[in-house]
Amino acid sequence: MNAPTALSHLVPEIRQRDVPQALIDALKARFAGNCSTAMAVREQHGRDESSFEAPPPAAVVFAESTQDVADAVKLAGQYEVPVIPFGVGSSLEGHLLAVQGGISIDVGRMNKVLSINADDLTVTVQPGVTRKALNEAVKSTGLFFPIDPGADATLGGMSATRASGTNAVRYGTMRENVLALEVVTASGEVIRTGTRAKKSSAGYDLTRLMVGSEGTLGVITEVTVRLYPLPEAISAAICSFPSIEAAVRTTIQIIQLGVPIARVELIDHNTVRMVNAHSKLGLREEPMLLMEFHGSPAGVKEQAAIVQEIATDHGGNAFEWATTPEERTRLWTARHNSYFAAIQSRPGCRAISTDTCVPISRLADCLLDSVAETDASGIPYFLVGHVGDGNFHFGYLIDPNNAQERETAEKLNNQLVARALALEGTCTGEHGVGLHKMGFLVTEAGAGAVDMMRTIKRALDPKNIMNPGKIFSI
Repeated sequence: MNAPTALSHLVPEIRQRDVPQALIDALKARFAGNCSTAMAVREQHGRDESSFEAPPPAAVVFAESTQDVADAVKLAGQYEVPVIPFGVGSSLEGHLLAVQGGISIDVGRMNKVLSINADDLTVTVQPGVTRKALNEAVKSTGLFFPIDPGADATLGGMSATRASGTNAVRYGTMRENVLALEVVTASGEVIRTGTRAKKSSAGYDLTRLMVGSEGTLGVITEVTVRLYPLPEAISAAICSFPSIEAAVRTTIQIIQLGVPIARVELIDHNTVRMVNAHSKLGLREEPMLLMEFHGSPAGVKEQAAIVQEIATDHGGNAFEWATTPEERTRLWTARHNSYFAAIQSRPGCRAISTDTCVPISRLADCLLDSVAETDASGIPYFLVGHVGDGNFHFGYLIDPNNAQERETAEKLNNQLVARALALEGTCTGEHGVGLHKMGFLVTEAGAGAVDMMRTIKRALDPKNIMNPGKIFSI
């Protein structure tokens, strides 16, 4: 498979562009204390949660308004210097690395909730608003925003990477939940895409074009998303299984029977052990499903009863129910901390993370073969999955200084992606392409489709300044 295995494999395809001192001077004149060239600040903005390393950006601009973003992009465009949007740095595929040099535009200070339209179930926010802050802001309305990728990511970053997460099986992904955007283009022009209306047939769907573009077509400066009524009743449960196969078969049957489950997460026994150690829990160290049900009290009770019967038929046992917010928070905190629990289980390691997604009917075939391969490799790993929509994550825990471990992990990743594509799945269900999956994208989409993407990129960003070196090479 023609795919990169480390950043060094990409270096021949890219070039570090010079950042003229004249640009730095112009940025400092325009932004004063909101432009930093301090090494500590640059390094913070030159690293994400991926295992890649690259030189930091030459400067960081802390934008506080759309006009700030537009002015920074215009100045960079004058000198043909790359611009890299930055939210909170939680991306996993090298999205924010300055692989061609350039400046970072930090939108974290653009963190205002601009308007809450409870009657229409919509809210408009600046890009630096995080998902937790958004839900705190709207909770008094009886509404919530369901997209939950685990990390407390920004709405701008979640839109740029087309994020999803634990609730996607019921509420969809950012693709379905972003209604409109404000975007600063490569020329520094401010455009709006979409409206607050639930549907439209007006022209090209530029909102969908920008959602998932990973900062390569523009900088998102405003996001309008759907909200949902808080369920009248919520119940969560965990259930242990004798094998991963039993847990997966249970999930497939739940989905195929049309049970409107809100969340169904797989955690393998390795991850349960890591979570127990990290969060001081006493969960059974067996493969586990963590589930959540939303609806009326009667509906939740009916859903739970059906799921418990299905799970029991597949050997599920040790059901533990959580109906209070405190109990549910305890269970979901353990799930959301699984990444950090895994990292801490091997001090000094970095995780090479996967996020393949396959049709639900092929989930067992893809997952079980991949588990067998990974077990045979001897590489420590964790495994979690939003298995209700066929999406799962291996995290290969490697010593970043051990070339053999990295090579083994990348080989496992290549094999996993090849298997998912053969089963009519995708190389990335939610993390995005970034650096790591550029080769996989060509295999998945085909050279013709990637050439079409390049044509769009060249038309909208002729100087190739918007987060260059990501998704595909120019």
